[in-house]
Amino acid sequence: MAEVNTGDGGGGHGKHEKKRAKKMSTRIDMTPMVDLAFLLLTFFVLTSTFNKAKTMEINFPADPKDKKDLMKINNALTFLMTDDNKVYYYTDEFYPKDNPKGKPATTLIKTDFSKDGVRKVLLEKNKPTREALEKLEDKFKKKEIADTTYKRMARDEKSKKAALTVLLKADDKATYKNMIDLIDELNITQVGKYAVVDLMPAELELIKAAN
Repeated sequence: MAEVNTGDGGGGHGKHEKKRAKKMSTRIDMTPMVDLAFLLLTFFVLTSTFNKAKTMEINFPADPKDKKDLMKINNALTFLMTDDNKVYYYTDEFYPKDNPKGKPATTLIKTDFSKDGVRKVLLEKNKPTREALEKLEDKFKKKEIADTTYKRMARDEKSKKAALTVLLKADDKATYKNMIDLIDELNITQVGKYAVVDLMPAELELIKAAN
């Protein structure tokens, strides 16, 4: 609200006296504007959606009570990370030199995060699972299966015994960024089974030799 007060100014009324200009005083009431501001603030606070914290799920295998309970992993792919964004990998089981089984010693293959690096390796190794998931997605789009059925079958397909299992290992010089980037690649290529495990001493020796 605004109020305007006018007055004669207290001048005389003689015949030859000049008329003085009327003085005007203005007072603006700010109360309605403050009320409106608080109403708008309350409205935006109550109707706004705050950003939720982004989390990433990482699976850590439980330590077996007995080493005899360790099971051989079928179709395994192991990534080893070290400094300077270096990434190595090998397939299947690890065999050191002069192992009792007489298997050829494991050798590391160097890769990177380019389009022909980690993602290409994962796409090739996880091809059977990806093809099965594409068929399920096609059935879902054609409405041949329900949404809950599709999600359950997709989860079961990724967790099959024959599906690709990826082990992520890093030494003390590796960065968290490389670990997160690698997990992102696993999600993009639809790898369902992966875990972060400790680096074996023999694997560390191979990394040092490769560097």
